[in-house]
Amino acid sequence: MRQFPAFFNMDDALIAVFGGGEEARRKVRLLAATGAKITVLADRLSDAFAEEFEGRITHLPLSETRAALGAARFTIIALEDDALAEETIALAKSMRVPVNAVDRPEACDFTVPSILDRGDVVAAIGTGGAAPVLAKQIRTQLETLMPQGIEPLAALAKQMRADVKAALTDGKARRRFWEAAFSGPALDLATANDMPAAKAELQRLLRAHAAKQTGQEFPVHIVGAGPGDPELLTLKAFRLIQQADVVFHDRLVSAEIMDLVRRDADRISVGKTKGHHSVPQPQIHDLMIEAARAGQRVVRLKGGDPFVFGRGGEELQALQAAGLTGHIVPGISAALGCAASAGLPLTHRDHAQSLTFVTGHAKSGEVPDLDWPALAAPHQTVVVFMGVGTASIISEKLIAAGRGAATPVAVIENGTRSNEIRVFGALSGLPQLISDAGIKGPALLIIGDVAGLPVEALAKLSKEAAA
Repeated sequence: MRQFPAFFNMDDALIAVFGGGEEARRKVRLLAATGAKITVLADRLSDAFAEEFEGRITHLPLSETRAALGAARFTIIALEDDALAEETIALAKSMRVPVNAVDRPEACDFTVPSILDRGDVVAAIGTGGAAPVLAKQIRTQLETLMPQGIEPLAALAKQMRADVKAALTDGKARRRFWEAAFSGPALDLATANDMPAAKAELQRLLRAHAAKQTGQEFPVHIVGAGPGDPELLTLKAFRLIQQADVVFHDRLVSAEIMDLVRRDADRISVGKTKGHHSVPQPQIHDLMIEAARAGQRVVRLKGGDPFVFGRGGEELQALQAAGLTGHIVPGISAALGCAASAGLPLTHRDHAQSLTFVTGHAKSGEVPDLDWPALAAPHQTVVVFMGVGTASIISEKLIAAGRGAATPVAVIENGTRSNEIRVFGALSGLPQLISDAGIKGPALLIIGDVAGLPVEALAKLSKEAAA
């Protein structure tokens, strides 16, 4: 984040705007919605400009520039004369007055965002001056999500803050009340402009929250985060990580998804790497149970899908044994996400009529005892999770069981992410393929004729055939 967004109290703030043209007029129109005292410096204002802001601005000639800057909290410079604009920018900066210079992003100390105004509820979208039209498009999309009734509801919430603080002494309890207040019937009533009913609903809701026993236990949600691309996160998963008090997350959950977790939630890494469990599985169970019994809303965030080689079943059983309620929120499995990212169909009428998921890593760390003859059968796709470390043995056993040495394979590490690595080759060369690409895992091994279908794989096969 190159620019830090902040909202300034504009009541009686002195703002200097330079320019008498349309750009200056647009900026003044924004400022006029605040309580600022606006001085416009221009040798001449158009009649329409002066008429629109009559009684709302002070108009001074450019000869008063230094005096106006000396009193200004910040300045907006929209002068059409380039030389005069550069001179005014230099003077403002020498006087340590923050500058926004229209169409001169390199000279700006701050930028003016695209603003969505709902009274006390204000959304501002900025692009650092790089793409103002994009900011306006995003604002337009937000317009549809922020109903007009939210402004009086915010005013009503302001009136009730003292009552809520007195009734709910715990900060987390207050936050839960406000989350319910702003997403339930009170919002619907405010949107319908029935403020007496909205107030009555908020008071009813406050009484209900105040009557709840301390230490209330919430369900624990075991949530699949998908393969890593934040746009593949489900809506339910996004809502839950935005509401959670504490998130116990795996190493496989991408940084981009962790950025979506509510900012003041506790984030506890319980990730594992090959041969090293920073937090043993039984301790993960204990941590979740302890947090839930303390009245926290707990999310256990796991890469991929919790029930596909994710130990979600063990965690759900541990919660149930402790008398707690656990809910599973599925995520896009790494197998599905990574294959789709590579343009690799896991099933295909001409190549694979069955699909098998297996693990390349047994519970105790050795090679799993799999049905190798069944996995070597033709016309199927085998997806191996956690198979990088045992790739050579997997290759040997499948070939020994009858799978052709030339069977196409794909290896995908960090699928769907910006640092994704995908390589293609033949089953007999699987270990060398992984070594040459520097793949350390976790990664997926996809074995079967479908692995030869993506463009990259076809290009590699054509190159080998030509050689």
